[in-house]
Amino acid sequence: MTYTLILHISNTEPIVGEVDELPTSSDTLIAIKHPRMRDGKDVPYIDPNAISVLWPVHQLRFIEILTGMEEEEIIGFVRE
Repeated sequence: MTYTLILHISNTEPIVGEVDELPTSSDTLIAIKHPRMRDGKDVPYIDPNAISVLWPVHQLRFIEILTGMEEEEIIGFVRE
């Protein structure tokens, strides 16, 4: 199962990405796929071609785990 996370990083804007497994208390790095800003734009300090990023856990303030509905509210919506 894939989880969508919001990583709240010290002294910068949060980043959204997906992980296959939730991090455990013994992890020192977290690997997120498809990193992006909360509005869906590219992260300015990460190469646009990057598909996965390893982030040191000690730089994170906290992590939010999203459900499918919350993810759509953050990224945007489709008007029908």
